[in-house]
Amino acid sequence: MSKKKAGENTRLVHSGRKVMGKADDLVNPPVERASTILFSKAEDLYARKSGQRYYGRAGTASQDALKAAIADLENAAGVVLTPSGLSACTLALQAVLKPGDHLLITDNVYGPTRHFCDEVLTRNRIEVEYFDPRLGDALQKLLRENTRAIFLESPGSLSMEISDLPAIAKLAKARGITTLIDNTWGAGWFLKPLDLGIDYSIEAATKYHTGHSDVLMGAIAARDKAMAAQMQHYAYLTGNAVSPDDAYLTLRGMRTMGVRMDHQQQSALTIAKWLNEREEVVQVLHPALPEHPDHALWKRDFTGAAGLFSIILKPAPPEKVHAFVNSLSLFGIGFSWGGFESLVIHCDPQIRRTAHPWQAEGPLVRFSIGLEDTNDLIADLENALTALA
Repeated sequence: MSKKKAGENTRLVHSGRKVMGKADDLVNPPVERASTILFSKAEDLYARKSGQRYYGRAGTASQDALKAAIADLENAAGVVLTPSGLSACTLALQAVLKPGDHLLITDNVYGPTRHFCDEVLTRNRIEVEYFDPRLGDALQKLLRENTRAIFLESPGSLSMEISDLPAIAKLAKARGITTLIDNTWGAGWFLKPLDLGIDYSIEAATKYHTGHSDVLMGAIAARDKAMAAQMQHYAYLTGNAVSPDDAYLTLRGMRTMGVRMDHQQQSALTIAKWLNEREEVVQVLHPALPEHPDHALWKRDFTGAAGLFSIILKPAPPEKVHAFVNSLSLFGIGFSWGGFESLVIHCDPQIRRTAHPWQAEGPLVRFSIGLEDTNDLIADLENALTALA
């Protein structure tokens, strides 16, 4: 069977395993570590022959194998790896923008990406304007002559709004505007933005790709070869590089990414439905629930739902919310998500909105559902909810 005709899990298992062109008897490609690459002749040093390695910063077969696997997952023409999800967002933005340009960026964007735009891009004379993530093709009214890029995050990793990606991609393409999306929630598994017309799909591979909360990794997947070349050239100019050991661990995590995400999807949905019936909860923000405002968009564009969702509690003071979070024994308290372990955070202190005010009846709490037994997580939540009484 052709790999392109094979199922997604089959492709995850086999992608990137033949990049090295040797060691066919090894299931996983071995790690290649190198800074210096030796040449047999002096005249070859500057020849830059196609496919020839010249310095370790440009990567070895370890990084190439991971890039090939992510490209196959995303249906991408090329992939750039970066040392973290945030660095993937910032590198991509800098690669497509220049002084005098106008950037439209979704108001539900990841907080550190927002800080970068406000503190670095504006200092470089780039106009940054935030927009309501639910605008869809109404975003047309915000376009200017100098609008060069639209940056999306769908769903937002705190408030879970979903944007109309095909509509935004269509209006951007008509104006020659570059579109980029933080696709960490969909991870290329449940959402393939490039197939919907988005130019760059960006992910914190730290999360679902690695799956074990022990590696930092970012990826930028490009829709066509010219876009891939643009991103690769900028990454080279800025000295971007990732560790071959981190690339190996990320690729190893990807082998089980599909089964992990499918399990976490089912567990999260079961827990979300259970929370939806609790009197302490005003609203469950999970796109796969029919009552979610953007459920129709999710159903159209996504093939499933990640294990990350949020809830809005009934009005309660911060100390009560902290008591609830502290009472959970199976949920770790910490940033990031997508690993094998369940996590929880109180979100209110990090919500920043300027285009569309955040309005909620009570505190916002986010859960990342791991691989624990679903019934155990529900029992833990039931016990902790008594702290809100």
